[in-house]
Amino acid sequence: MHTPRLLWGHTRPSIRNYAVAVLTPAVALGLARWPDLHLESAPVSLFLCAVMLSAWLGGVGPGSLATVLSTAAFAYYFVHPFEMPRLVIFVLAAVLVGSLSATQRHSMQSLRKAEETLRETQAALAHVTRVMMMGELAASIAHEVNQPLAGVVINGNACLRWLAGESPNLAEARDAAQRIIRDGTRASEIIARIRALAKKTSTPTERVDLNEAIGEVLALSRGEARKHAVALRTQLPDDLPPVRGDRVLIQQVVLNLVVNGIEAMRDAQHEARELVIQARGEAHQVRVTVRDSGVGLDPQAQERIFDALYTTKPGGLGMGLSISRTIVENHGGRLSVVAQDGPGATFEFTLPAYR
Repeated sequence: MHTPRLLWGHTRPSIRNYAVAVLTPAVALGLARWPDLHLESAPVSLFLCAVMLSAWLGGVGPGSLATVLSTAAFAYYFVHPFEMPRLVIFVLAAVLVGSLSATQRHSMQSLRKAEETLRETQAALAHVTRVMMMGELAASIAHEVNQPLAGVVINGNACLRWLAGESPNLAEARDAAQRIIRDGTRASEIIARIRALAKKTSTPTERVDLNEAIGEVLALSRGEARKHAVALRTQLPDDLPPVRGDRVLIQQVVLNLVVNGIEAMRDAQHEARELVIQARGEAHQVRVTVRDSGVGLDPQAQERIFDALYTTKPGGLGMGLSISRTIVENHGGRLSVVAQDGPGATFEFTLPAYR
């Protein structure tokens, strides 16, 4: 049923390209022979432009057709029998111009396909890294989900007890039911965040509230922070400007920096383990800083920390920061490590403000 429509969709560009290959030599001939324009001495340039345009738009086939038609028109109207060398030179020039245009068109198409393949590969790598990171946080996330579910069970039993008495206490039962709704909503929100970060398809570019996005990431990583005795502290102003971007990918960058900071403090000897997430608006951009009090980075690690497959963690793949930098740069920002005095490391990234 849809076959004729599909065939028409595929053949329509070809018909257009060959139509251009026929029309452009005709237009060139008309302009060259139009008395008012006085272009009788410039037919070669007009016909070569027709060949170049046809080859650029349609490739080898339409370019060859335009070359044949231009040669025929040029030989019939502008070449005398004793000017055969002129015709040969024109044919060679037309073939050369058409070949160069068709080759450049093919190169541009190949470049676009390569760029599209690169974007798809980067998106796939980002998804894999995101899922692996969620796997590392699975135990902590399970604990975060288990807490509200346990609250649902406890409050459900309490509600039944308040209703089972000889004189049911409706007020207490209503409060218990409200707590059940609260805990169920909390568990649902956690699961929704996990699904958003784990899904393969990215969200479209949109207006992103960074305070809200960072808060959702911290809700997922809070259990991991407690497991390693790390205190999470935020400095997020209420008037922080929104940014434009892919919400899930931005959250992936924040989650990667937060998890790296927590893991960096896992082996720290001092007791003060604190991860500070700070955001501030600047001129036409927003800057987010993640600072830990872990073991820090040596100068050699700072130079290579964003290189693909380079890692300072045992068992690490070395892809998280590299992919995070690509995500930030694709959003028009910059991710960097900042030198600091004392223990720990500071990473910061900028994103253009939403306008």
